[in-house]
Amino acid sequence: QVQLVESGGGLVQAGDSLRLSCAASGRTTGRAMAWFRQAPGKERESVATINWSGSSTYYADSVKGRFTISRDNAKNTVYLQMNSLKPEDTAVYYCAVAKPGYGSRWYSDSGDYSYWGQGTQVTVSS
Repeated sequence: QVQLVESGGGLVQAGDSLRLSCAASGRTTGRAMAWFRQAPGKERESVATINWSGSSTYYADSVKGRFTISRDNAKNTVYLQMNSLKPEDTAVYYCAVAKPGYGSRWYSDSGDYSYWGQGTQVTVSS
């Protein structure tokens, strides 16, 4: 069993930055991790994913060059640094841990993930 606790969300203005953190308890060794988001009335989408070693990452086109995913395996924590935030980034952000055996590369399909956090709200005003 893995439990995930996200933090760092909030209300900011366009152009500001936020750093999301997700602390995991339980077995995450060897597993990829990711950040997804879901805006009102929209489907959940992959924002950024990272493999177990941190050597391989994926970013949605909408956040490339603005967001950076990283992880500290010693702390069992994954981060999402979000810069130059836009109103369209407004959503609930969820972190996720991949299924066992899913760790050598990044995975962007929500079906590849077996554990999810409760979500943290990010609101960007114009």
